[in-house]
Amino acid sequence: MRIVTALLWIFVAQWTLAQQQVNPLKAGMDSARLAAIKPRMQAFVDQGAISGAVWLAQRHGATAVLDAAGYQDLEAKKPMRTDSIFQIMSMTKPVTAVGIMILVEEGRVSVSDPVEKYLPDFRGMWMTASQDAQTRTLKRPPRPITLRDLLTHTSGMGRQLPEGIRDLLSKMNLTLAEAVRIYSQQPLDFEPGTKWQYSNMGIATLGRIIEVVSGQPYEKFLEDRVFKPLGMVDSFFFPPPEKTSRIAMVYALDDGKLKRAGPETGGGDPALYKKGARYSGPEYGLLSTAADLAAFYQMALNGGVSNGKRILSRAGVEMMTSLHTGSIDPAGHSPGMGYGLAWTVVKEPLGTLQLQSIGSYGHGGAFGTQGWVDPKKDLVGVFLIHRSRGGGADESNAFKQMTAAAIVD
Repeated sequence: MRIVTALLWIFVAQWTLAQQQVNPLKAGMDSARLAAIKPRMQAFVDQGAISGAVWLAQRHGATAVLDAAGYQDLEAKKPMRTDSIFQIMSMTKPVTAVGIMILVEEGRVSVSDPVEKYLPDFRGMWMTASQDAQTRTLKRPPRPITLRDLLTHTSGMGRQLPEGIRDLLSKMNLTLAEAVRIYSQQPLDFEPGTKWQYSNMGIATLGRIIEVVSGQPYEKFLEDRVFKPLGMVDSFFFPPPEKTSRIAMVYALDDGKLKRAGPETGGGDPALYKKGARYSGPEYGLLSTAADLAAFYQMALNGGVSNGKRILSRAGVEMMTSLHTGSIDPAGHSPGMGYGLAWTVVKEPLGTLQLQSIGSYGHGGAFGTQGWVDPKKDLVGVFLIHRSRGGGADESNAFKQMTAAAIVD
């Protein structure tokens, strides 16, 4: 049985590699315009804005461009590769949400369920009623928080980690179960469902629910149910030694100069590759490549199926990528955006300024990574850099705009 499983794993990986063969014509895209992306990215490298980048565009299921510029390791002058591995940070969140949706489609959870149904530590939560410099008054929220609240960032769970574990995302020294138990004891900031507030703790809680319901570690569940079926051979939470040579270093932009990020950054010292880490990080912990991420996004674009393997139903994907935050404003980090179930969704023309269609969905990461699906254009885009702070979205915006402008059919 193990031999059959291994052979199937190899077949899926080979199929995925075959999909990476670049064919702009089949993708209905202009090869000259796509070729112009590389010198634009190289200019960002030459200016010292980024150490390097990898980018991929896929249309009609065909790879139109997969390329790289700059360096994976700036100090060693190690060139960036198209299969370099990145910490994708919050791009992990939709992956966690897909794990939840798999359990929904198996009838094991419902999106409307209260969190306390699966995690009893969340029973009897408090909420902040008022607060000043010296006093905080608590009251009971009008209802328990639900999985939908967590998925849409409307639960009221806080933005910041609690005192005493503020450095968890860099030290990763607690298990997911230990961390979520601490999260459950923090008062909510507002009544569930009434506001939008980005919460890493909320998404981490979803990861713990996956563990409790499935009986598997969070990372193992995703490996078995998402990564392996999709041929995502370079996606993992705890780097195996044989993959570390392809992991790109992380840099911070300080006073206009790139400096290697230190142990205080998310994921810890990038050169230690999460050595000794215990925290999987359903909100930020995944490492992946452009090709692997394209396989994940193509699955969503295809209505939940890829490689002949169905991960989700079409109905499940449609529910996840529909706008769930309604009139709540703001609901996202950028104007014109709203939220689905852990996906950002373009809801109005103000969100189309990088030439994305209304209804496009995706997610970014704290190190500057971006991935999105544009159903109207039948387009998948992935853009990967490793800058932990400094600067804006110039690089990813340039890629989005140049990619959309290359469509010719």
